[in-house]
Amino acid sequence: MPHSALLNVMVGAARKAARSLKRDFGEVENLQVSMKGPANFVTAADRRAEETLYTELSKARPGYGFLGEEGGSREGSDPTHRWIVDPLDGTTNFLHGIPQFCISIGLERSGSMVAGVIYNPITDELFTAERGKGAFLNDRRIRVAARTRLIDTVIACGLPHHGRGDLELGIKELSAVQDRVAGLRRFGAAALDLAYVAAGRLDAYWEQNISPWDMAAGIVLVREAGGYATDIEGGDAMFDKRNIVVGNETVHRELQKILKAAGK
Repeated sequence: MPHSALLNVMVGAARKAARSLKRDFGEVENLQVSMKGPANFVTAADRRAEETLYTELSKARPGYGFLGEEGGSREGSDPTHRWIVDPLDGTTNFLHGIPQFCISIGLERSGSMVAGVIYNPITDELFTAERGKGAFLNDRRIRVAARTRLIDTVIACGLPHHGRGDLELGIKELSAVQDRVAGLRRFGAAALDLAYVAAGRLDAYWEQNISPWDMAAGIVLVREAGGYATDIEGGDAMFDKRNIVVGNETVHRELQKILKAAGK
């Protein structure tokens, strides 16, 4: 299926940034002998990828604003459009040589997410979505899973870890969810978790203390795949509240109830 001009811009930028990430990923294993070396190397790889994305996206849409994990916010002359970008989601996986990471590019128009691209350079899986046009994996239409019984579901989550997040709340949420589902997964790359929900590989996903660039593209993918994406209260304030829960209508509703109760 041919992409729109907008998606062509986003896909082209992702593929260009992916070239350096693939090369850098191949070098990571050679740097494992020291603690300082790999971390510094990965930070540089992250920044390089973001600059590539900024250059490519700005060339095609020069007026759009830009919010990136590494460089922060850059204002554009067009206040209604903003790219929200994570050049390397799954940094810790990348650092440890685990091929579960991606480039995530979302486009926000007048406060709403309208397009998203998530690309794993190692598996060459390209997830794309544009509002009103459906969600796709390598040009094949995808849909959220149809399971409705929570006990049959496999659900992914983000977990608080050293120096980040509310550990006590995380333990409460895990305890509340894990004996009601078939399995819990923590893969370490939020954007890919969202893409996997859109593709029906996972039934649902939630995370606290998550940044806009981790979820921007995935919100469009899940919704265009027939799913629901909200904050844990059920609203549309994911960026402000820094939390998200996604799934099909039934599973989303059940998981949201459990998480709200756990947070009281």
